[in-house]
Amino acid sequence: MSDSAADSGLSRRHLLGLGLGALASTLLPRGALAQLAPTHSADTPAQSLALLKAGNARYVANKPRHRDFSAGRASRNLGQAPHAAILSCADSRVAPELLFDQAPGELFVVRVAGNFVTDAGLGSLEYGAQVLGTRLILVLGHKHCGAVTATLKSLRDGKPLPGHIEGLVEAMKPGIAPVLEHSGEDDNERAIVANVRHNMQRLQQSQPILAQRVKDGTLAIAGGVYDLASGRVEFL
Repeated sequence: MSDSAADSGLSRRHLLGLGLGALASTLLPRGALAQLAPTHSADTPAQSLALLKAGNARYVANKPRHRDFSAGRASRNLGQAPHAAILSCADSRVAPELLFDQAPGELFVVRVAGNFVTDAGLGSLEYGAQVLGTRLILVLGHKHCGAVTATLKSLRDGKPLPGHIEGLVEAMKPGIAPVLEHSGEDDNERAIVANVRHNMQRLQQSQPILAQRVKDGTLAIAGGVYDLASGRVEFL
């Protein structure tokens, strides 16, 4: 199935869900609302990734789907069923719901400067997969990442950064340090990608929950780098 075909079918399902949610509070008795709890807009990891790719294409083209954010509130009040989880940088210029053109309830987002796996973040991502049924985890880096730049500088200079910022460097060092073994003008770009790939691998191998779900095909781990200038996500 092509990305566009998958997106078309899933978008219709998504819009139907929004419409049902909007009707819930006016047309149905209170007891019937339980039947309108949110459902996943993607049944497989491949479908989830297709939704993200299609949404990013709309964002780049500046043609997002028109939304009434009040629609679906009754449904979302009953629960959540995000199809994908995003491990994103905390950078204020990176807004996953916008750049993937996804509605409230579609993404389960974990954010930390440098988009690396922390214990708390891992627990959150496990919760998303095991309890909420996310089909995909996307590790999302971005160009001009200050955390990556600071880590490279600290590793080169051998000087620790102040306060708890040094903790970011220590956490990102395993993924970024190998870049300096073959240093060049493109160190920053390579470090961004290396950091994403390192954390993808960590998630793929994470026991006991994520690795098993990846093995049985109910979850996939993907990576991408967001270009601030164009809005495009390059999927790895």
